[in-house]
Amino acid sequence: MALRTATGRRDKAVPAAAAAMAATGIAVIAFTLAFQQHTPQPPLTIGAPLGAQNGAPPLAEPSASPLPYAVPTRIDIPAIKVSAAVIALGLNDDGTLQVPRPGPDYDKAAWYIGSAAPGQPGTAVIEGHLDSARNGPSVFYRLGATHPGDLITITRTDRQDAIYRVDTIKRYRKTAFPTDTVFRDTDTPSLRLITCGGHFNTRTRHYSDNIVVFATLAILPRTPSDTPTSPLAPGLLRAR
Repeated sequence: MALRTATGRRDKAVPAAAAAMAATGIAVIAFTLAFQQHTPQPPLTIGAPLGAQNGAPPLAEPSASPLPYAVPTRIDIPAIKVSAAVIALGLNDDGTLQVPRPGPDYDKAAWYIGSAAPGQPGTAVIEGHLDSARNGPSVFYRLGATHPGDLITITRTDRQDAIYRVDTIKRYRKTAFPTDTVFRDTDTPSLRLITCGGHFNTRTRHYSDNIVVFATLAILPRTPSDTPTSPLAPGLLRAR
C-alpha cells in the first residue's frame, strides 16, 4: 500500500470518514455468537449529538513537545496487555475507513493515513477489531478496561517512541457518534484509539456502539538515569 507522502496535519476526509464509520462502525462480523465473551466497557456517553463539539475531554496535562513525521509500526498498552503491529490503511471507495482484513492482519491495529502521524501535532487515529466468534478476542478486546493515566507506546519508523497518556475513555452510540469531538484536529499531539462496543445485533451483525480512548502525548517524569542534555523531546521514553 502506498502511504501518503504529506507530512502535515490530517486530511479533510476524516470527518466524512468518521461519520460513515459511526454508521457502520468498525464492524466485526460474527459468524456465530457461541464463543463471544463479555468485554469490559465504559459507561455509555449520552447527549453528544453527531458532529457536536460538546463533551470533548479536557487534556489531563500539557502535551509533550511534538515529534517529526514518521509512520507508526507498533502499539503497546501494558495496562491491558496489548502488544501488536500497526499497519497503515486509508479509505474505502465509499469513504469509510478501511479496517484490517480477516487473515494475517486481523489482530493488528490500523493507523488511518489521513490522520496525523503519532507524535505530530494533530489527532492520530488508530483503530482495531474487538472480536469475532471465529477468531475470538482481537487486538482491542480489552480497550474498554483502560483508565486515565495508562500509558500507550507507539513505535515509529524513525526509531523514536511516541508515548501517550490516557485522558479519558468514552462509549458512544454509533447512531449518535460525536464526530467532531473524536476526530477534530488539535494543536498539540493527541491520539484516538477506536473499536466496537455495546450490544451485538444478530440481525445486522454489527455492534451498537464505539469505544474511544482519548490520549495526549505525555510528559514523563525524569529518572536519576536521565541525561539532562539528552536531545530527545520530553515525552519520549527511549530511542530505538
